[in-house]
Amino acid sequence: MGSMGEARAMMVQELANVLGKPEVPAQYVVRGHHSQQLATAIAAPIPVIDLRSLFTEDGAATNEASKLRAALESWGLFLLSNHGVETTMMDGMMIASREFFKRPLEDKKRYTNLIGGEQFQFEGYGNDQVRSPDQILDWSDRLYLKVEPEDERRIALWPTHPENFRNILHNFTTKCGGVKDDLLRAMAKLLKLDDDNYFVDQLGEKAETNVRCSYYPECPRPELVFGLKPHSDGTVLTLLMVDDSVGGLQVLRDGVWWDVPIVPHTLLVIIGDQTEIMSNGFFKSPVHRVLTNAKKERLSVAVDYSVDHEREIEPSAQLIDEKRPALYMKVKVKDYIAGLYEHFSQGTMVIDTLQI
Repeated sequence: MGSMGEARAMMVQELANVLGKPEVPAQYVVRGHHSQQLATAIAAPIPVIDLRSLFTEDGAATNEASKLRAALESWGLFLLSNHGVETTMMDGMMIASREFFKRPLEDKKRYTNLIGGEQFQFEGYGNDQVRSPDQILDWSDRLYLKVEPEDERRIALWPTHPENFRNILHNFTTKCGGVKDDLLRAMAKLLKLDDDNYFVDQLGEKAETNVRCSYYPECPRPELVFGLKPHSDGTVLTLLMVDDSVGGLQVLRDGVWWDVPIVPHTLLVIIGDQTEIMSNGFFKSPVHRVLTNAKKERLSVAVDYSVDHEREIEPSAQLIDEKRPALYMKVKVKDYIAGLYEHFSQGTMVIDTLQI
């Protein structure tokens, strides 16, 4: 926890509402990235994977598995259809999140991530931690909540308005947990690991599930400001519901930024650093970012999964041989996550520090 909360005086949503001219505070302006922001990206040709077909006993499963392998090895993300999460539940989760951000500021501040207005905690409503005066800030507000282990939920930080928020969040994340397990089994099978449950078992009894509802207000200078700065996820994987009408998410591949396409009622799956390490680099954790929009607000809901923070992760012994030695060092997950946030605030990648 830190004590630099006072360095950020206003929520971005509040700031966006009072800006009457095309200027943004200097701490949001990205230095050295202006030309990247202005460049027009094209849609990434990432596949839509049919989860149900992955587990059939016919040729469709083989076809979906080959599409999945190509996506994991080249993009590190893909869209998922036939995932079993009802469209009404997905819509309900997005509506509840949107309604929360529409609440009066004083109501939202009941769930603040600043203890006493200063001391930062990861859970709650607010922004990411400000670690230094020259840190570039993101043009977004968020509600970040631990969902699992269930006995570690801080239910007082779960909004009571809208009234169905707590219930729909519980039901939605429960459904997503089954999707995550199915995907991890399919990924272990692709790598021909001895046990299809290899990645599931690596999670451990105290595996973490967190949800992040992110709100990106309209920004008067989108060419200068990131909604979310370039980063890779320090997780096993993330299941993401993106805004079905406003784009902005981009993925980096071979030095080029690509727009991530919107396909309503699919889940976007983003592979995290923990999986890249455990798969010994076979599966990629992609660098991605969120651009801002001058005319439209944007909302997303992400569910991310992490190995138990007290456990260590390392490349699977089954994926190491003379031709392909271990690419990453062993690391305790708790230490990795701590390094992740430190590097994120500086705009660097913690996974680079583990490469052998």
